[in-house]
Amino acid sequence: MHNTGCMRSSDAVAAQPFDVEGPIAWREAGPAEPEGTIVFLHGLGGSRTAWDAQLVALSDQWRCVAWDMPGYGASEPLVPLTFRGIAAAVVALLDTLDVDRAHLCGLSFGGQQAQHVALAYPDRVASLTLADSSAAFGIDGTDAEAWRRARTDALDAGQTPADIASAVIDAISAPGFAGPERDAAVAAFSRISSAGLRAACDCLPTHDVRSRLSEIAAPTLVLVGELDQETPPSYSEMLRDGIPQSGLRVLEGVGHLSPAEAPVEFNNAVRTFLSAPTTLRE
Repeated sequence: MHNTGCMRSSDAVAAQPFDVEGPIAWREAGPAEPEGTIVFLHGLGGSRTAWDAQLVALSDQWRCVAWDMPGYGASEPLVPLTFRGIAAAVVALLDTLDVDRAHLCGLSFGGQQAQHVALAYPDRVASLTLADSSAAFGIDGTDAEAWRRARTDALDAGQTPADIASAVIDAISAPGFAGPERDAAVAAFSRISSAGLRAACDCLPTHDVRSRLSEIAAPTLVLVGELDQETPPSYSEMLRDGIPQSGLRVLEGVGHLSPAEAPVEFNNAVRTFLSAPTTLRE
């Protein structure tokens, strides 16, 4: 890690002392005296570089850390990959960063991970921002095996995540998503290994905390794209209704990748929330 003026920004690798086999890679930026730490947890089709727009915009106030989850990007895998193990890996990262309590901001799969951290390690979580996420897999009746096949058949045919990145990003974002933001989303997806994506596709369908939402004590901002078809607004309404201290904001004209598709609106919502992390129901 190196300092540049009053800002610091680095890619780093740190040994994990707990359940994760091997190092975790992350990207970080922040002021010399941050008001707190935000840990960004990417989705199934992302990696640490997916959060650059947030690190640039929010690092004036907070220490911003975006990881590669185990098995993704430059991070070593966790075998087997489970939500329990991922939650322990997040806490291990906090320990490595010497952070007692962090604001967790997760997109989709990352939002599911954040819920598990909040339930297993409530004293380590200052707040949650759950973007385009859900309380459980298959709320709409989706079959887990069919869902897996739709995401791994291309890998079985010999393609890599980099080969399918453009098509997947276009399928889950709102029409018209283009430019450098789309390019960055495709690049972040392209950093995923085939083995990492397979493991994540096995893990994600096991998520179901619907019966425990009321146990989440952290102030929670729920964000969702109006046009999100992967985790539609009704899923976010379930999170808002189930988490006691929570509020919901719908981003108009936005699909599943709200941090990338609407970075200004997303960042402003997070900034407002973290500046006074108590949210009234809307």
